[in-house]
Amino acid sequence: MDENTLKNKAVLVTGASGFTGRHAVDLLIRLGANVTAVLRTASGIVLPDQAHIYRCDLEDRHSVHQLIQSTKPDYVLHLAGQNSVPSSWSDPLTTIQTNVMSPLYLLDALREIPHCRIVVIGSRLKYTPEAGSPPAPPHPYSLSKYVEEIVTLAWTHLYRQHIIYAEPGNLIGPGPSTGICALLARHVASAEGGNNPDPFRLSSPEDRRDFLDVRDAVSAYVLLLQKGVPGVIYPVVSGKERTLGEVAELMLSQAAGEVPVVWGSPTSGPGGASSESHPYHALLSELGWAPQIPFAKSIQDILNDARHKERGGAA
Repeated sequence: MDENTLKNKAVLVTGASGFTGRHAVDLLIRLGANVTAVLRTASGIVLPDQAHIYRCDLEDRHSVHQLIQSTKPDYVLHLAGQNSVPSSWSDPLTTIQTNVMSPLYLLDALREIPHCRIVVIGSRLKYTPEAGSPPAPPHPYSLSKYVEEIVTLAWTHLYRQHIIYAEPGNLIGPGPSTGICALLARHVASAEGGNNPDPFRLSSPEDRRDFLDVRDAVSAYVLLLQKGVPGVIYPVVSGKERTLGEVAELMLSQAAGEVPVVWGSPTSGPGGASSESHPYHALLSELGWAPQIPFAKSIQDILNDARHKERGGAA
C-alpha cells in the first residue's frame, strides 16, 4: 500500500457506520485522506473527528447526485448495502433496490468525475447461474449481489469508469458485526457476565468457512482503490478454510467458565477461499497484498470487544 497516494485526496466512504465502514474510515484517515463518511442517519454513530459526515439516502437518485457534486471525490469506497439474508426473504424488493439501484445511482453520478477510482464491495454469497439451467438463487440476497456484479462490470465497459469489484468472504474482527464469530463472542461475554443464556446453536463442527480479519480486508480495499484493475473482480479472502469446530474451540478455551453450546447438522455454502477461474478475476497477491492479522488475534480481539460491550462500553 502506497501511503502517499491518498494523502490529501478526497475519499468518499458509503456505509461508513457499518462494521467494515468504521475500520475503513479509520485507516483512510491515518493515511492522510480527506474522508467523507456517508450515512443514512448519523444518530448514535461515533466516527473520528477528522471525518466529514454527510447524510444521504443512496436510494434517492437526486440526493446521490447532490452528494457527488458537493464532495467531488477522487476515490469512492462503496460499502453500503442490505447484507442480511433473512431480511432479503421478508423484503426482497428493498434488498434489490438497495444492492442494485444504489450503486447504479452512485456510478451514474460519478460519470461527471472521469478520473475517480471506485471500489464496489460485493459478496462471496452471490448467486452463480449454471449454464443451461433455469435461475435458482438460494435467496434474494444472493440474487441482488449477482445483479450488482453484472451492472458494475457492465458500467465499467459502457462508460470507461475506473470501477473495481471486491468480493469478500466471511469478515471477522472487533466492531458491530453480525457474523458467527461475533455472535458467539457475545454469547460468551453474556455467560461470563452471569446472564445464564440459552445454549448457543451452531451448525456442524465440520462446516468450513474462510475467515478474514476486517482490518486486513480494509487494507485490501484501500490497495484496490490505488492499484486495482478496472473491470476486474478481486476475491478478498484469507485463502485458508477453518471448521466451525476449530473456531468454537479456540473461543471457548478463552472463556471464564462453562459456556453452553449445541451443534446442529452440516450446512452447505461457499467457504470463500477459491479464486475461481473466470477471466475477469484476479488475485490480490499480484498487487502485493497478504493477510497480516493472525486468526487467534482476531478471535481474541472479538472476544475482548464483546466483553467491553457487555460491561457497558461504547459500541
